[in-house]
Amino acid sequence: MPKDIKERIEIDLRKFEDSVKEVKETEENKHIIDLAKQYYSDTKYFIEKGDLITAFGSIVYAHGLIDALKKLKQE
Repeated sequence: MPKDIKERIEIDLRKFEDSVKEVKETEENKHIIDLAKQYYSDTKYFIEKGDLITAFGSIVYAHGLIDALKKLKQE
């Protein structure tokens, strides 16, 4: 169980690293994957700045983009 929000965000960063590998990049989804990776990078930036609320929002958004691509693949 995470002790604080920073630890939770760091766990989510690692989960994203695994999750993004599950999505095959295509010409159609490359832009979305790039956006998700940018939100991942933004998360690290906001952690460094001490803005954990924005960092959490960024990693959640990155996960949402990848999850949407996974869902589209299933349909």
